[in-house]
Amino acid sequence: MEDTEIKEEQSTGYDAKTIKVLRGLEAVRRRPAMYIGDTGSRGLHHLVYEVVDNSVDEAMAGFCDHIKVVVTKENDIVVSDNGRGIPVDLHPRLKKPALEVVMTTLHAGGKFSHDTYKVSGGLHGVGVSVVNALSELCKVEVYRNGKIYCQEYERGIPKGPMKVIGKKQHTGTKTFFRADHTIFNKVEFSYSVLVGRLRELAYLNKSLRIDIKDERTDKEDSFYYRGGIIAYVDYLNENKNRIHNKTFYVQRERDNVDIEIALRYNDAYSENIVSFVNNINTIEGGTHMVGFKTALTRTINNYVSKNNLLKNGKSKNGTSLLQGEDVREGLTAIVSVKVPDPQFEGQTKTKLGNSEVKGLVEHVMGEAFSEWLEETPADARKIIEKSVGAARSREAARKAKELTRRKTALDSGRLPGKLADCSMREPENCEIYLVEGDSAGGSAKQARDRRFQAILPLRGKILNVEKARMERILSSEEIKAIITALGTGIGEEDFDIAKLRYHKVIIMTDADIDGSHIKTLILTFFFRHMQSLVEQGYLYIAQPPLFRIKTGKRVVYAYSDEERERLLAEIDRKNVGIQRFKGLGEMNPDQLWHTTMDPDTRTLLQVTLEDRANADFVFSMLMGDAVERRRKFIQDNARFVKNLDV
Repeated sequence: MEDTEIKEEQSTGYDAKTIKVLRGLEAVRRRPAMYIGDTGSRGLHHLVYEVVDNSVDEAMAGFCDHIKVVVTKENDIVVSDNGRGIPVDLHPRLKKPALEVVMTTLHAGGKFSHDTYKVSGGLHGVGVSVVNALSELCKVEVYRNGKIYCQEYERGIPKGPMKVIGKKQHTGTKTFFRADHTIFNKVEFSYSVLVGRLRELAYLNKSLRIDIKDERTDKEDSFYYRGGIIAYVDYLNENKNRIHNKTFYVQRERDNVDIEIALRYNDAYSENIVSFVNNINTIEGGTHMVGFKTALTRTINNYVSKNNLLKNGKSKNGTSLLQGEDVREGLTAIVSVKVPDPQFEGQTKTKLGNSEVKGLVEHVMGEAFSEWLEETPADARKIIEKSVGAARSREAARKAKELTRRKTALDSGRLPGKLADCSMREPENCEIYLVEGDSAGGSAKQARDRRFQAILPLRGKILNVEKARMERILSSEEIKAIITALGTGIGEEDFDIAKLRYHKVIIMTDADIDGSHIKTLILTFFFRHMQSLVEQGYLYIAQPPLFRIKTGKRVVYAYSDEERERLLAEIDRKNVGIQRFKGLGEMNPDQLWHTTMDPDTRTLLQVTLEDRANADFVFSMLMGDAVERRRKFIQDNARFVKNLDV
């Protein structure tokens, strides 16, 4: 397989000589971001997912029920399965072992033939050949025909021919790779990130066992869910109060598309619908999500009308016909479809575009959910009551939003009075600090660079949105100030990330317990109501120092107890002055600028969303009503607390 790179036209002319042909996997090494997204942490972990996806495809085809992932002490990866093993016979056209073809040729594999795999999770990916190309060393063992076949590669190039190195009765594939340090910014795999994806795959493929072990820390986990996505929904609802007894579940096949849906309602006010196509998390939704939402709204309204729960177009509480956002309040749902030829769209290629899938999902969901409502009338009534309450709240929120628009319309230039805005207007050049307290806000306003840094002080702890409907959220002055300053609006109809006024939104709180609580409250707000701001990489957390260490004329800052001890070990302890900062307000503007706000010297932590399911689980547990679970979490993790002011 060949790839081409077209160079820019030079003064010598633009002709055939300027067309450079890149053979084999050379194109991948030249432009890795084109194939794996980036060469940072996300791209690095994508390598693991590509290898694991091959094993999961074997599981979906019915030939594998156990996958094991190992992170070695050297940060290498080993993925093994008990599938059929990659074919090793000679390719009829290329006259090479099929193993070598798969590992060294782009777009080669069994996924392009429905005779081998009816559906595949890797069709939108780049294949194991790209993993090979971006690895310093890669070694594959295939257990097939009672033998062990092996071939090693260096940066995508075979080190020698495929060999038989032993005997083995079981079948399967074992892949070892060492990511190329000259390609990736940093080769360090995150156990929690890998666990999130592997747990997800185990839920989506019932009765598939996936083990992971981290030899660096001796951590290990095993995921096996006989209940599949029913267990997934129960996991997501674990920290919430469920309002009905039985989880709805349907799995049916229509026109070669396998459709699987599970849902359950809780007493929270946010919705959590996670959708997948061939095990790929479709974070931008698509036709399957449209079909699901359409069927859900129509089916509930049909049930309401049939059972005379609405009088003259109004419910007993005076609300009109239930809308989509009403029937999705407190909903946790998993929508998983297996499509033979998926077409992906959207910015991140995670939006399903197959038009026929909408109708198929809509039909299956509508038919099955209608039957379920009739069979479980007590649960149905609870869902209707929840939806009617949401409709009343929606109407109140609509009036509140209208009032907010009239009072603080950005078009009229009325930004929050306490906002100290920056002079630049290009969002990509601007940043805003959400600062805890008026005192720290005052210091930050003096410390900032007025050209590109805006400051919004927040008084006290903002509303816990985990326990509030939209009309109450919009009555909070602090949250209204955040919404107005950012400019995006809020809510399903109004939120528009394109209107974001700052491409760095930075949370800056004190390094104490209250500061951590305020930070968590703000993060909860963004996760529940402005999640795309996190997904697109606009949210950050400032890292103010804990200590100022002065010896003579030398001043250094420590951001943790460990760093303080390390710095003290490096300097003379006799004439050392140590100042412990309990709050941002204790720092003068020069100190705050140098340590926390100067782009050349500050440390910012970017907030990313690698594991939505776990994030939802944690926010529900920390900020919801499940007191016992929160107490247990605190007891289990108290020993890890490093900075505690009492």
